[in-house]
Amino acid sequence: MSAVLRFDPIRLPPECDALRKDVRAFLAEEVAAGTFDPHRPHREGKDTRGFSRRVGARGWLGMTWPKKYGGHERSFLERYVVTEEMRVANAPTRHFFVADRQSGPVLLKYAPEHIKMNILPRICRGELCFAIGMSEPNSGSDLFAAKTKATKTDGGWLINGSKIWTSSAHVADYMIAIFRTSPSTKENRRHGLTQFLVDMKTPGIVVNPIRQMTGQTEFNEVVFTDAFVPDDHVLGEIDGAWKQATSELAYERSGPERFLETYYVLTELVRAVGPNPDTRAAEGIGRLVAQLHTMRRMSVSVAGMLQAGKEPVVEASIVKDIGTVWEQQLPHRVRDLAAFVDVDPSNHATLADQLAFATKVAPKLTIQGGTTEVLRGIIARGLGLR
Repeated sequence: MSAVLRFDPIRLPPECDALRKDVRAFLAEEVAAGTFDPHRPHREGKDTRGFSRRVGARGWLGMTWPKKYGGHERSFLERYVVTEEMRVANAPTRHFFVADRQSGPVLLKYAPEHIKMNILPRICRGELCFAIGMSEPNSGSDLFAAKTKATKTDGGWLINGSKIWTSSAHVADYMIAIFRTSPSTKENRRHGLTQFLVDMKTPGIVVNPIRQMTGQTEFNEVVFTDAFVPDDHVLGEIDGAWKQATSELAYERSGPERFLETYYVLTELVRAVGPNPDTRAAEGIGRLVAQLHTMRRMSVSVAGMLQAGKEPVVEASIVKDIGTVWEQQLPHRVRDLAAFVDVDPSNHATLADQLAFATKVAPKLTIQGGTTEVLRGIIARGLGLR
């Protein structure tokens, strides 16, 4: 059955303009205080946990969640503005971002009430960091091939196996992970996977950082050896996690962070060419800005659908696919356009420095959030082509 794809032309409401000004003023204060340098995207900052708490104090975490759990019952479009401004400024969002974007909504939907009351307010205060445990060694993005087992025991489950490409697991307080609780069937490969909330301080969990070309260790391998997870940390239906994970992907794959990861090289190029670019540079920048505007309109549209209570999984996958390809190719396009630009060596951060980092970070973009091949499979299924 094919889905009807829609990208309704949604405009950000007036309250978003005032919020955008507030966020920009806050970020300017943080930059002035030395929390982070917006021109150095490869530096996470010295006070990421403190920054996270200050963002929470502003009411910008759990923005759409019920006030009962520490949320603020604001719109997905307002949350979009906060995410966009944080990403454009290269703010150090790693500590809170996954928890706010997707882990919190999963807990809201599937966790027992006492878990919600304990954890969600702490996310809203910027106190907790979450990781996502999906991919595994030798199976990559094929989640149906997951082999890490959760075996029933008295009062809970014992976890054995490993997850990989788990962003921020080395600093995370919790992980939301999918483990195999039953074998898959010939008729249904999706069967047998269950979602769990895992306390990363649990004995039997070892985190092995994976060093990237950039020198960062954002990704990790997480090894579980008889790690105990209590029964009340099961999220949703046993053996039915795939349905839950599918709806979760609409939160993960549609935001502005999916096309703004290397955006800084475009703004640096604009600064480098100055107010009077030659025809070649002007045309090239114009094309890139037009493409960026189109992706932004699509992403805002998905945010509007989330606000309306929909689960635009296919549309979110389209945004992620197009956005990833664009942000991955952007450093190369900027390098071509900058070939004849005389960069002022007095710039705070040179275009060459940013391009060097963006070129090394770009390969990971087709891993995080779902590979291009997986995304196009989801899109094809939504169009009735497979």
